[in-house]
Amino acid sequence: MQKGICIGSLPGNTTEARFKLAKEAGFDGVEINTLVNDAERHEAKAIAIQHQLEVFSVMNSKHWACPLSDADDTVRAESREGMLDSIATATAVGADTVLLVPAVVNEATLYEAAYERSQAEIRKLIPEASEKGITIAIENVWNKFLLSPMEFSRYLDEFENETVTAYFDVGNIVLYGYPQHWIRSLGNRISKVHIKGFNANETRFTYLIEDCTIDWNAVMAALEDIGYDDYMTAELPVDGDNPEGRVHSISDDMDRIIAGNV
Repeated sequence: MQKGICIGSLPGNTTEARFKLAKEAGFDGVEINTLVNDAERHEAKAIAIQHQLEVFSVMNSKHWACPLSDADDTVRAESREGMLDSIATATAVGADTVLLVPAVVNEATLYEAAYERSQAEIRKLIPEASEKGITIAIENVWNKFLLSPMEFSRYLDEFENETVTAYFDVGNIVLYGYPQHWIRSLGNRISKVHIKGFNANETRFTYLIEDCTIDWNAVMAALEDIGYDDYMTAELPVDGDNPEGRVHSISDDMDRIIAGNV
C-alpha cells in the first residue's frame, strides 16, 4: 500500500516546499487540487518528478459551491466545467483519479432530485474521463447523501461503467457507520482511500491516532479482505503549533496503521 497526503495538509507557501516536505516525511505521492492552466499543471508535474513523488489524484474544486445536484442548469454547467478542469489537470500531471462530491442535499434540493440530477450529470462526464483513462471517484462526505453502503453501491453500479468508483473516506463515515463494514460492502468499487481521525465519543475529527476511536486494525483487515492495495491518503489540517513535525508524525502514524500495529 502506498502513502499519500493531500496538498492542503502540507504547510508551505509554494508547491516546491510542500512536495519537498512530503518526500522528506516518507510519502509516496500527493493529491493536489484542480489547477486551471497548463503552466501550473506542468509545474506541478515537474516538481513531483524532481522529488520522485507521484501526483496520483486531483480533488475537484467546484463540487461544493456548484453541486451537480443543483436545480439551476447554469450551476450544474459550471460544475461540469470544473470537473473537466479536474480531468485535464489529472491528465497533465499523470494522475489516474479525480475526487468528486457528487451531490449536496439541502433544504432546496430533495434527496431524489440530488440522486437523479447527479447521475445524469456524471454520465455526461464519463466519455471524457474514460477517453483520458481517468477514474471519477465518488467520495462519502457530510452532504446528507448516500447514507448507507448498500445505497452507495447501488448508486455506483447504476452507471454500469468502471470509470465511476468510490473514494472511501474512513474518518467521514464514523459519525453514522463503521468504516470496516462499509469497506466490505463497497468492496472492489473502492479505488482510493482517504484517512483522518475521528472521536466518536466527542463527535470531532482528530489526528490519526491520538484521541481517535477508529479501530484501525479492523479497517486494515477489511482493506486486506477486499484486496485493496492502492493509495491511503491523509487528509488532515496543518498543525499551527508544529507544522512540519506534524507531517512527519502523520507519516509515522500511517506506518503503524498500515502495519496493523495500532
